[in-house]
Amino acid sequence: MARLFGLVGNRGDLAGRVLAHESAALRVRARGSPLGWGVGFYQGGEVLMRRRPTDEREEIDVGKLTSDLRADLLVGHVRSATVGALRTENTHPFRYRQWLFAQTGTIPSFDAIRERLVASVPEFLRAGIRGETDSEILFHVFLSFLHDAGRLGDGRADPGPVAEALRASLSLIDGMCAEVGGEPGMTNAVVTNGEFICALYRGAPMAYRVFSGKGDAEALMENDPALRRKTPELDSFHFSLVASDFDDESSPLVRRAGANGLGRPEITGWKAVAEHAIVTLDRGQAPQIERL
Repeated sequence: MARLFGLVGNRGDLAGRVLAHESAALRVRARGSPLGWGVGFYQGGEVLMRRRPTDEREEIDVGKLTSDLRADLLVGHVRSATVGALRTENTHPFRYRQWLFAQTGTIPSFDAIRERLVASVPEFLRAGIRGETDSEILFHVFLSFLHDAGRLGDGRADPGPVAEALRASLSLIDGMCAEVGGEPGMTNAVVTNGEFICALYRGAPMAYRVFSGKGDAEALMENDPALRRKTPELDSFHFSLVASDFDDESSPLVRRAGANGLGRPEITGWKAVAEHAIVTLDRGQAPQIERL
C-alpha cells in the first residue's frame, strides 16, 4: 500500500502538529516487502527533502516522522515500489527547481511507451531524469507542458495552467497507451511550486481535511501550554491537508466503533473528493475542486 499527501497552511510552526494529529490517516503498513518514503518542503525560500528509499519497519508513521517539521507547505509520499528499485533516485517526491511532484499508481503499458514518452520531453528537461520510475517521467512530461505554456519558471505561477498541464499529461499518456492496446491508468499525483498544491485524483480514494480558526489551533496545542503562550494569534490559523490511496483499514472518512461494539461509523472531519478531479490547496483558502 502507498500513501500520498500534501499540506498547505499559514503557520509553519504548527504543521508538525497537524501531521501528528492525522497520523492514523497517513500511516502505512508494509505488506510483505519494505516501503520507502519521502517528504519535500520549503523553508526560507529553499526546497528541502527527506527521503528514505528503504525502511524495514513494519509500519511507516509519516505523521510521527514529520512532526518536527517547520514548514507551511509540504508534499509527502510512502512508496510501495511497482516500477524501479528501492533507491534514492526512485524515491518521491521528485524535484525540478522549485517544483515538487509525487505520484501513486502505475502507467499502463509503460514499457511499451517509455521511449516515446521520454522523447516527448525537451532535451534540457530530459537530462534531469535520474531514476527508472514511470512517476519521474510523468513529472517531466508535466514540466514539458508547463514549459510550452510559458509557466515553468513563473514564480507564483497560477493553479489554472498547472491543472491544464496535468490534464494534458494524462491525455498524452492515455493516447499512447491506447495505441498499444492499453487502458487509461489509475493515477493520483500532487504537484507544487511552493505557493500552492494541485492534487490530481484519478486513482485510489482521495480525501481532504481543513483545520481553521482558534478552536482547531488550540485543540492541536492542548498538551503544550508553552507553545500556546508563544502563539497568541490563532484566529487566522488555517491548514488544508489532502491525502489519498486509502484502504478500508486506513480510510480517514470513517472511524469504526470501539468498545461499544455498535459498529457505527463516525465522521472524522475528512471529506471525500469526487472521482476524476483536481484539488487546489492555497494558503488561507478553502480547497477548490474541479472536474478533471
